[in-house]
Amino acid sequence: MTSHKIVLLEGDGIGPEITSITRKILELLFKKHNIPITFEEKAFGGKAIENFGNPLPEETLNACKESDAVLLAAIGDTKFDNLPRESRPETGLLKLRSELKLFSNIRPVKIREALIESSSLKKEIVKNVDLTVVRELTGGIYFGQPKGRINTKEGGERAFNTMTYTSHEIDRIAEIAFDLAKTRRKKVCSIDKANVLDVSQLWRERVIEIGSKYKNIELTHQYIDNAAMQLVRSPSQFDVILTSNLFGDIISDEAAMLTGSIGMLPSASLGSGNPGLFEPVHGSAPDIAGEDKANPIAMILSAAMMLKIALKEVEAALDLETAVDKALAKGFRTIDLISHPSHKPCGCNEMGERVIQELEAIK
Repeated sequence: MTSHKIVLLEGDGIGPEITSITRKILELLFKKHNIPITFEEKAFGGKAIENFGNPLPEETLNACKESDAVLLAAIGDTKFDNLPRESRPETGLLKLRSELKLFSNIRPVKIREALIESSSLKKEIVKNVDLTVVRELTGGIYFGQPKGRINTKEGGERAFNTMTYTSHEIDRIAEIAFDLAKTRRKKVCSIDKANVLDVSQLWRERVIEIGSKYKNIELTHQYIDNAAMQLVRSPSQFDVILTSNLFGDIISDEAAMLTGSIGMLPSASLGSGNPGLFEPVHGSAPDIAGEDKANPIAMILSAAMMLKIALKEVEAALDLETAVDKALAKGFRTIDLISHPSHKPCGCNEMGERVIQELEAIK
């Protein structure tokens, strides 16, 4: 039996806390399912800057390329904000995605039954939410050229970024969305700003062209501003949301709050023939680092996505998701999820231990 190799990138802030408990859970799960596994922890983000002067050391990048999957916690800290842009933790993440050619980001947003009351929206609005955001990840304004800051004689300093997409980049992410929709409710909503932006006009044209090949998939379009409103007004209308890098970055965080907390949402960044990168949607939350207040569930569910998608260990992934749901059903909540006096407050480690207890009880 071939051993799976997982690279762990704990990163910064709450990263070490949620990584530690998730690794403990995975070790139990792999033992329970007799799955051979090796973990390799590597420096990434702020700690890599402090130790190596580089947010993505070559050793870390090579280990990721040679792995079966990469499980990342979170990176970033305000203490690095004064560094040159190319030296910051976030630049390391963009480079990792680019080097692994991870052009699609999959973010499932599903209301877990025990958390319906935790959403900031009314129960009747969120109770049927089950959508997935498919975000293009290696193009758009974050990578477009030219970009930079220059001094001008007339207006002082000028900063600029370029939103750019090729037909090929749009086509391949659209195919991901339509293929995913075939396994779900067969609806794709493409989000753009085609009434204003030339790049969005090309986006819409290519999505329509790709969509014409999927006869049983319903394709609709919304402008980003309207989509942001609709996501709050009637989120259950969405099945698969297809969008560009910038718009997807924004709208997936908005969608996260439908579930009660951004601390609940996992994600997968995928490419062609390279290891996938699995990470929670939330950030590094340095303000609560080391205080045992972090919610580890997004990291745990990212591990479940890794099991299902990258390692093809579907049964183990289902056990992990079941254990999370059972722990929540018994009322255990980290501070971000508490919405009722009957809830049982717990810290990061205790929440992880509750998931472990439920895993051990699964036969």
